[in-house]
Amino acid sequence: MAQAITMPDLGSGVDEGLLINWLQEVGATISAGDLIAEVETDKATVEVPVEVSGTILALSGEPGDSLAVGSTIGWVGEAGESAPDGDGAAQPAAQPAEAAPVSSGAGNGASAPAAQEAAAVAASPAVGAEFPGGVKASPVARNVAAERGIDLAQVPGSGPGGRITKADVENFTPSAAPTATSAAAAPAPAAPAAAPQASAAPAFGPIPSGPDVEVIDISRMRSRIAARMVESKQQTPHFYVTATLNVAPLLALRKQLNAGLDDDQKITVNDLIVKATALTLRQFPNLNTHYYGDKLVRHKRINIGIAVAMPNGGLINVVAKDADTTALGTMAVNNKAMIARAREGKVKPDDMQGSTFTVSNLGPYQVTHFSAIINPPEAGILAVASASQVPIVQEDGTLGIGNMMNVTVSVDHRVSDGAEGAEFARAFKQLVETPMRLLI
Repeated sequence: MAQAITMPDLGSGVDEGLLINWLQEVGATISAGDLIAEVETDKATVEVPVEVSGTILALSGEPGDSLAVGSTIGWVGEAGESAPDGDGAAQPAAQPAEAAPVSSGAGNGASAPAAQEAAAVAASPAVGAEFPGGVKASPVARNVAAERGIDLAQVPGSGPGGRITKADVENFTPSAAPTATSAAAAPAPAAPAAAPQASAAPAFGPIPSGPDVEVIDISRMRSRIAARMVESKQQTPHFYVTATLNVAPLLALRKQLNAGLDDDQKITVNDLIVKATALTLRQFPNLNTHYYGDKLVRHKRINIGIAVAMPNGGLINVVAKDADTTALGTMAVNNKAMIARAREGKVKPDDMQGSTFTVSNLGPYQVTHFSAIINPPEAGILAVASASQVPIVQEDGTLGIGNMMNVTVSVDHRVSDGAEGAEFARAFKQLVETPMRLLI
């Protein structure tokens, strides 16, 4: 019996991926775990594995098409078997019977623009949900066009059946003014979305031009980061608690652990911070909780998102799963591999899935203190600054030198309160300053 190949979860806030190319062909025999496609998201290029085994009966989509998370992108079965419906056409992800309200997106990690587009598609009349407004374009192309203020009706499509792709929009140069025919034929522009847009230049006046400035298009990643962070800061009531830690014992332990290890096995300071964060969350399960409007989801597994700065700007989160129970050495090797894949732009879907709390470490950049923005629907994020030697008053009252580090936990006030945030910071400090407990 044929089994569907589904588009996997691509990480928090990612609803679709742009198909770059298929890595397998119809008729090929595959096993669970084999890679079948490369897709591009707002964050990175992702290698998509399959979860079923057998002969590929059909693949749905051409390079340049958008593949929705949860949709059917192909079929696997016995050699000679027919795919369902004869062609294995991609099946859209299941939609709720009633459209979700678009006024709030922070509770479920979906961006407000995405929610508004979904609502508009659901309300679209005879043209159907596939081609809103009667224009045949991929969802990614629609997003890019909206960001740049481009009328899709003017863009020629190069995709299958004349479908407008992301590349078509990016390479399109609008004419100075629409022709009378196109102006008459084009529908009236929709009212601007209430949610702030990363490209909302009119709020600041006209874009400067001339030889003294360079105008740079915002990348998809930067645009996505902008939308998510504005959404989080506007809709998530943050509060912040800072603690100063003596990390000399932690650095000494790391030196001992790494003695004699190969480079690919060495433990980083960030690995120790991630482990300490996970063990502290055991004591404060309320901070390992996600906010969904009238419901809180408390996670039993502790999966720590690790913010990774990308070489060309932007960042993505990879996830250290079960960080409280995974052996420190094993976690260090896994983290190193995930971070390398992220920086090479070749992350796996599993690398980005399931984060319940995040750590953002700017230690390598000589930062004394900073506060991080929560990644919805998570309830908290830990900002880690640089360690530095500073004068301290020792227990006997004399002056000495201490290796000190500031950390700041940002907490969603809808989920927790200042006292719990302070207790978390104190427990984290105690754990880092007696780091042998990280090995228990």
